[in-house]
Amino acid sequence: MKTKKQGNKKVNVITLGCAKNLVDSEVLVSQLKGNGIEAFHEQKNGDNQIAIINTCGFIGDAKQESIDTILQYVEAKKAGMYEKVYVMGCLSQRYRNELGNEIPGVDAWFGTHELPQLLQKFKATYRDELVGERATSTSKHYAYIKISEGCDRPCSFCAIPLMRGNHVSRPIEELVQEAKNLADKGVRELLVIAQDTTYYGLDLYKKRNLSELLKRLSDIKGLEWIRLHYAFPAGFPMDILDVMAERENICNYLDIPLQHASDKMLKIMRRGTDKKRTEDLLLSVRTKIPDIAIRTTMLVGHPGETKKDFEELMEFTNKWKFERLGVFTYSHEEDTHAFTMKDNVATKTKDDRAAKLMNLQQDVSYELNRQKEGKVFKVLIDRLESGQYIGRTEYDSPEVDNEVLIDAGKYRLKIGDFAQIRITGATEFDLHGIPIDKINAIIRLKTL
Repeated sequence: MKTKKQGNKKVNVITLGCAKNLVDSEVLVSQLKGNGIEAFHEQKNGDNQIAIINTCGFIGDAKQESIDTILQYVEAKKAGMYEKVYVMGCLSQRYRNELGNEIPGVDAWFGTHELPQLLQKFKATYRDELVGERATSTSKHYAYIKISEGCDRPCSFCAIPLMRGNHVSRPIEELVQEAKNLADKGVRELLVIAQDTTYYGLDLYKKRNLSELLKRLSDIKGLEWIRLHYAFPAGFPMDILDVMAERENICNYLDIPLQHASDKMLKIMRRGTDKKRTEDLLLSVRTKIPDIAIRTTMLVGHPGETKKDFEELMEFTNKWKFERLGVFTYSHEEDTHAFTMKDNVATKTKDDRAAKLMNLQQDVSYELNRQKEGKVFKVLIDRLESGQYIGRTEYDSPEVDNEVLIDAGKYRLKIGDFAQIRITGATEFDLHGIPIDKINAIIRLKTL
């Protein structure tokens, strides 16, 4: 049995926000453990003495959630449940002075690039030999890999560059080693993430080098799915489509936030593109890879958006029928370019537009899901929940996309394995199916 070193404190790391934050927390836990410190990710009912909250500061709702969580742990500290509460991440980077005055119960605040300083609180040092090592907190069969930090894009509404700094790519060799480590631990699906994955390599290699990185990752034994997130439409490196088309283990899936379709709004948002170039890109993607699922994100209620602009966005969305789509309402963020503009779209109007766009997407999703009925898909089984196995096709990313539901009372599957599933029914955002592959040890129970 592993014993705790004298004087060490048990640490609980709580993560808020996006998958990029999750990777940061996993690196932190790995570094703490590498220094002989017992550390856990979101451990429930543990006897931890120190809480570290990794915050999000992207939009208003995310900031409020982070503040509420900080207050929750400060109260837990007052009740004697924790000795120390530390805060790190985006919100801390941007607002530590203000929050420090408002919430004195926090023992220390750390920004997005201050992992070494945080480790010093534990009399620990940043261990270079642990670069590429991660204490993953997701299911064992999938993991995220963050290929760069920061962003050089000038989008009007986005505060990420203020919190994360300029774009800095990680070397290919370092990423390949990290991916190999993950595969050796049983990871079968690798989700490639960054603030902007398509900018990858410009700083290190003086060219967009995502295609080369994808090839190198694709060569790693054991990785059956590689999934690309957060591509940027302006300056999109078309050569990655060739790699996606030729490599079987790179999913036919592209997450490319478009944000809007009105030329006027794209210009105000400083997106570096227009509607025609966006449509030309979408046509190229679907021509090169006809069997692709495109996930996108739209932003409604930005200063200057009129009813006409929104109607154009609705028409665009209905025309292109994206397989996956999310909607944000505009949040007026200090120190961004859009903050110099009047936030002139009423909150109710923002919410109404977001709901209307999602209602349209719900219809689109239902139509596309119905087309899958009767077909067989390779499905990765994620978990067992409420009497059903929950899985995903290659067209679905964890947490945000559709799921495939299989009756656990009739069939037995193994979490983390792939299975051939015939789709028997569809709803707006879920599929229902039955396994057909006996080779993968699928056992039809005697109750049938």
